[in-house]
Amino acid sequence: MLGGDTGAVRIAATQQLPGPAWAELPDLELLQTWPPAQPLPGVEVLVAVVVPVGAEELDLLPDLRLVANYGAGYDTVDVAECRERGIPVTNTPGVLDAAVADLTLALILACRRHVVTADRLVREGRWQRRWAQPELLGHDLAGSTLGLVGLGRIGSEVAQRAEAFGMHVVFNRRSGGLPLDELLRTADVVSLHVPLTDETRGLVSRERLALLRDGSTLINTARGTIVDEDALVEELVSGRISAGLDVFAAEPNVPEPLLGLPNVVLTPHIASATVETRAAMTRVLVDNVLAFVRGEPLLTPVDR
Repeated sequence: MLGGDTGAVRIAATQQLPGPAWAELPDLELLQTWPPAQPLPGVEVLVAVVVPVGAEELDLLPDLRLVANYGAGYDTVDVAECRERGIPVTNTPGVLDAAVADLTLALILACRRHVVTADRLVREGRWQRRWAQPELLGHDLAGSTLGLVGLGRIGSEVAQRAEAFGMHVVFNRRSGGLPLDELLRTADVVSLHVPLTDETRGLVSRERLALLRDGSTLINTARGTIVDEDALVEELVSGRISAGLDVFAAEPNVPEPLLGLPNVVLTPHIASATVETRAAMTRVLVDNVLAFVRGEPLLTPVDR
């Protein structure tokens, strides 16, 4: 390898990253377009930030030896294709769990207590009944049931926060908990915390959305295509349920019918968007690149 001389390794990035660790990667080539307009021989490391990395993109990087993915989720990277070419992939898990859990609770509160609708009412000068406006009556978190679909690191962080609010927490995961259909039928709030895989794509189908109780709330800070988005839009337009959505099936495109609905809180995939968390993600990514350069084991390799 190269004895820690990162200048001897050609590194290309699809985007500049926040945090002081970024400066530890000298002579970075910041790509102006993705995919690149022409082949880039000699590039050995790709820092990929929410971009597709598949066979066509890899063909443009014939000397690539590492894909360093910025984020815990790596569904935009064709890991199997990379493996076929002998290219390891890393991600940045662990350091964003608390931030994602915090936003999940924020969306639960915003939906169950009509925070966004109430804010809009004040701003538009429609606050006319002092504090007793029946249309703004929400639901207590204390005593209600939160159903977690997935109980990994992030789901566990959400559970701790929800219990502090007095919520009763149930969960579904492959190794135990409630059957998914039973969870959907019984929870007041359902929050999704599973990775996007072939198994979870479309997991919350039209039929499963119909199991949700009238007046319940769906929270999604995972991936948009875990849910049948067309069916979800229909349920929300009907007003039967509410939702807090940080992710969508075709980002940055959001289904137009959702934009005017009072029973939906929409955020633009910001679950990990804190100064501290994004800097920590950069730290993990940079440490993976530096380990690669020094010929050391990667810190967080993707193994599927």
